[in-house]
Amino acid sequence: MSDPAQEGEELPANHTGPKGVINDWRRFKLDSVEQQPARRELLRQMSSTREEGPERLHRKMSVQEYELVQQEDERCLRRYRKQCMQEMHERLSFGPTFDTVQELLTGDHFLEVIEKEHHSTLVVVHIYQHGVRGCEEMNSSLDCLATEYPSVKFCRIDAVATGATERFSSDVLPTLLVYKGGELLGNFLSVTKHLNQEFFATDVEVLLNQYGLLPEKEFTASPGGGEEGEEEEEEEEEEEVQVE
Repeated sequence: MSDPAQEGEELPANHTGPKGVINDWRRFKLDSVEQQPARRELLRQMSSTREEGPERLHRKMSVQEYELVQQEDERCLRRYRKQCMQEMHERLSFGPTFDTVQELLTGDHFLEVIEKEHHSTLVVVHIYQHGVRGCEEMNSSLDCLATEYPSVKFCRIDAVATGATERFSSDVLPTLLVYKGGELLGNFLSVTKHLNQEFFATDVEVLLNQYGLLPEKEFTASPGGGEEGEEEEEEEEEEEVQVE
């Protein structure tokens, strides 16, 4: 027979059993409430034991109190769900992450990135040359995509720096090369031929997705408006509580 004292102890946060999940949820909810002074004060008043006798027994929860409890539960659940998703993603993601485009300075650096990068990492290399139409737009497009696909390693290199200018002449630029595990998956010479004269990051994204070369986008925010939206909503609700 287990010791009741042991059953009451908090389980570690990484416990995946039913008790672990319940304890994680309770801890997360309590932490969220403690971070909001106005809500904590109102909840303290709701749970106050100063009201005695029939008045306390027959006291009904006010509309404000009911809405506060309901909103607090929904908000905590959304944030707890998002935290669990992020932790799960971190546990299942074995490759490195990036959020910027890396400039390759030499041909050796170019080969090193292709051959020595993590086997699960997708590498997209843009070969460009200053003054060639579409190269500047492609660089800007990849800067945007790098923030949206942090698991993809986006790189660029000047055609002259590759040491193979005869292969990468201005006639075939801009060029996009896609590698994974050292293997060439995509080879887009004069990639602007596949795009409109004026193109943006979304157009490049669509092109790569047509060939199945991009992974699914990372989970970044909940459908309810994201983390920033939730924080703004919490601030507005806190102001309303203080005013009332």
